[in-house]
Amino acid sequence: MTLVKTHKITVIIPAYNEEQAVAKVIEAIPKNIVSQIIVVNNNSSDQTAEVAQKAGATVLTETQQGYGFACLKGINYVQEQNIQPDIIVFLDADYSDYPEELPLVIAPIIQNNKDLVIGSRTLGKKLKGSITPQQIFGNWLATRLIALLYGVKYTDLGPFRAIKYKKLLAMNMQDKTYGWTVEMQLKAAKQQLQTCEVPVSYKPRIGYSKVSGTLKGTILAGYKILSWIFKYL
Repeated sequence: MTLVKTHKITVIIPAYNEEQAVAKVIEAIPKNIVSQIIVVNNNSSDQTAEVAQKAGATVLTETQQGYGFACLKGINYVQEQNIQPDIIVFLDADYSDYPEELPLVIAPIIQNNKDLVIGSRTLGKKLKGSITPQQIFGNWLATRLIALLYGVKYTDLGPFRAIKYKKLLAMNMQDKTYGWTVEMQLKAAKQQLQTCEVPVSYKPRIGYSKVSGTLKGTILAGYKILSWIFKYL
């Protein structure tokens, strides 16, 4: 899909110990439609920051551990800039997504005036071993509960997503760790934003997952997701 660069698009990439993958992610992002790539180094103990900077990204440092902390750091940085973006894209640093599919993710915003677009791994092509059984079950449970309790149907809580910048600010995002994605989708439902999903491809990540790769991470992520789902009832 070809998109003309008529919108200012900023990509925010939270990164924790992703020195082996982050450059691949940055290099695969279509530079012809993206204005800025921000990597938020989330207290990494490896060379993530140096690798990301060498690959051409703006690198920020967030020492407080947590996916939400890193995302908020990126948003705060954008708010301080003189020229504000039209669209924010969130993308993981582990190279499990296909950054070259970014035009597919932003297209509904540009072409159909959607507010939030979720890249759905459930609807897309997943390579074997790319999603763990606990991730599959967790997504299934969370999206079913959201549909039942809020009347909005999602198929995934995927991290590859795009949102209008002003709509993102209006959400006043709060979660600092594992509940970031579900908080955004729930607030979109509560605020009656125009949302949609697009199929995205998914492959096994480089390295190991700090969330689904450990029992503790899986349990904590599940707890945070469920707590956000029931928070607004």
